[in-house]
Amino acid sequence: MTKWACQRCVIGGDHAGYSMKVQVEKFLHDAGIPMKDCGAFNEQPSDFPDFAELVAEEILSGRADRGILVCGSGVGVSVAANKIPGIRASLCHDTYSAHQGVEHDDMNVLCIGARVIGPELAFEIMRSFLSAVYAPQPRHLQRVAKILEIERKALRGDYTAKR
Repeated sequence: MTKWACQRCVIGGDHAGYSMKVQVEKFLHDAGIPMKDCGAFNEQPSDFPDFAELVAEEILSGRADRGILVCGSGVGVSVAANKIPGIRASLCHDTYSAHQGVEHDDMNVLCIGARVIGPELAFEIMRSFLSAVYAPQPRHLQRVAKILEIERKALRGDYTAKR
């Protein structure tokens, strides 16, 4: 039996990720991990940034420990989620990246491309992600601190587009 580090999960995805998201929901239910589904709730065209934001809100509010986002490629939800301060999302299509992202980088959102991988591989990746524990060594703490400083600088407006 797998020991889950994640105690509360939130999921979301657009229309392209809908069928995979339904399978993710069943996986979490069968694993006994409480979860909230932020949509989409059907295959009607929808916009992935909306779901990335809803999933992030659940994590940042403390109502969820980690999130899983699914879209066609996984890229869009990853880009959108990473715009939100406090979210560290990554597209992972292998188990190593999924657990290493948590263990070293304190990743809190897993992004999956429903049109890239199948459900069995997605389940293995989710097992890696949901059972991993952030266990930083000093070099990992230093790197995450630098990430947080980049985030603070962005929030202060220190980065501006030059056109």
